[in-house]
This record gives sequence, C-alpha cells and structure tokens, in this order.
Amino acid sequence: MQIEKVVNYIINWLKDYATTARVNGFVVGVSGGIDSAVTSTLCAKTGLDLLCLEMPIHQAASHVSRAQEHIEQLKNRFSNVSDARVDLTPVFEEFKTEVSLEGEHAIVEMALANTRARLRMATLYYHAGLLGRLVAGTGNKVEDFGVGFFTKYGDGGVDLSPIADLLKSEVYAIGAYLQVPETIMKAAPSDGLFGDARSDEDQIGASYPELEWAMKMKDQGKTAKDFTGRQHEVFEIFMSYYTKNQHKMTPIPVCEIPKDLR
Repeated sequence: MQIEKVVNYIINWLKDYATTARVNGFVVGVSGGIDSAVTSTLCAKTGLDLLCLEMPIHQAASHVSRAQEHIEQLKNRFSNVSDARVDLTPVFEEFKTEVSLEGEHAIVEMALANTRARLRMATLYYHAGLLGRLVAGTGNKVEDFGVGFFTKYGDGGVDLSPIADLLKSEVYAIGAYLQVPETIMKAAPSDGLFGDARSDEDQIGASYPELEWAMKMKDQGKTAKDFTGRQHEVFEIFMSYYTKNQHKMTPIPVCEIPKDLR
C-alpha cells in the first residue's frame, strides 16, 4: 500500500464530501482504539473543524487514558481540533431502570452492550446537529464488510466512513504514519462495550490477521473443506459472522409493491 498517497486520498475525499454537503467539519467518537485514532487524525488533517467526543459508559481505565492521550496530542498538533466529554453512565443506568433485565444473561448483556453504542450514536448526532457537521465513522473493512462486528444504528450509524475500505493491518500502517500514540498502536483492539478490557479477539475467537486471511480466502471462493486445523476453525468463525451479520452489511430491505397492486 502506498501509505502517503492513500492518506492524501482520504483527506481530499473527506474535504470534497464536506464541501459538497456544505458542512463545517466533522464529529468523531474517540474511544482509545486505533480506528478512532486514525479516523480523527485524518479528519484533523483536512483543516476543517473537528470535535472529538469522549463518551464513557463504565469505561475501562485503560481505554479512557488512551483516548485522552490521543485527544491531547491532536489538540497540540492541530488548531482546528476541539474536544468534549459526555459521561453517558448515568443515562445508561437510568435506561436500565426502565427496561426488563430478565432473560438469559448473555443475551441481556449483548442487548445492553448494543444500547451503549446507540446512546453514543445519538450523542454524536446531537453535537453534529448543533455544529452543522458530519459524523465520521470509525469502522474498518474487516469489521464493516467481513464479520459485521459493529452495532446497527450504533457505531454503524454514521454519515461517512473514511477507513471502511482499509483492512485492520492497513489501519495500523496508516496509524504509524500519522504518529498515533504508541499506547494505542500496541493496545489490543476492543469495542469497549462491556465495561471491561475484553478484546475483540476475546469476543470473536480469532485475531484480525486471521480474519483478514479468512476474508481473502472467501473472496477467492474457498470453503471450509479446503482447510484443516486452526485455518479451518478460523474460516468457520469468519463465515459464521459473515453469514449471520448480513443484515448489517446490506441495505435495509424495502418491501416494493408490485405495480399491478397500485
């Protein structure tokens, strides 16, 4: 990958999109992870106004410290960057008092995790609406189009996706080029939706390098029977996520009424 040219391409794409949309800049949720760090840095480099939002909900201390370190670095490097912190923990706790928490623990836990993402989406759009800006998404290609590892109408609810055509390894390469803090570069990827430091690999059962490999094999027309051992296991994991999360990765189905019924 020609990193410098790709970076410049994305920056120009962001500027062109914002100009066409007649908006003042961008809003990005900063989590302390590599994807939001790269996305926010790319937005900052457009020269347009950027608001970095921290939105903790019972957040792991390591996530909070990395997010704050990155935001401070951005503010020191770019005069167009501002930040705000919205503690959504009380909102989340109040939500829990108004809904049923009965049922299988794992299912309830996942529903609440997705609720966290959707509260953050609403917060991002509130600020974007106030400021006349676009919400820039932070999903990468493996998450958005491989395993669907995002929340529909949560972190998947955005106006534009500047890094969604980049594999995770490419995001890291760009992160190094953009001088993203080393603490973020070395941290295990995590969605931060469970109030602890569990990683994406803990949840998915495969690492991003493994998922990138499986995505490539799928695109080449391979099937699980073509592999054995760990490769077979990883490919099965990838295909399971790819299949069950198609509803996230394809346009919302519309019931089109036949012309003869109108």
